[in-house]
Amino acid sequence: MAGLWFEQFEEGMVFDHEWTRTITETDNKWFSLLTMNNQPLHIDNHFAANSSWGKPLVNSMLTLALMVGMSVNDTTLGTTVGNLGMTDVVFPHPLFEGDTIRIRTTVLSKRESRKRPGEGIVTFRHEAFNQDGVKCGTCDRAALMRMRPA
Repeated sequence: MAGLWFEQFEEGMVFDHEWTRTITETDNKWFSLLTMNNQPLHIDNHFAANSSWGKPLVNSMLTLALMVGMSVNDTTLGTTVGNLGMTDVVFPHPLFEGDTIRIRTTVLSKRESRKRPGEGIVTFRHEAFNQDGVKCGTCDRAALMRMRPA
């Protein structure tokens, strides 16, 4: 499904995104190293084994990227101008290599842009849940969206 135009979003709309994603060891380590995050809790199995978690934690920035990325197909594919910002980013429960996540998106608000005719701002709340239904991440994201062409 292609992304929705600004006019198609309604406050309170909920998207339970169809795709799920198992986060692999390779995903976690490559993402961490690609983004120059050499935190041993993410990239060093022996270090992580001696931590309070007993195993590597998934990099929270990977979790954030997946929360947004996994929502694109249903919400903003081809209809967004860009992200304006993210707030209230929280990781209430850790994710570990091998966990499978699913994403839910709720439309919190929308308004026409005061500066950019033909565009509007939609605020989304993205939530990530692991395979056991435990919430592992949330973030509110403001996106500048195209209005339907005349």
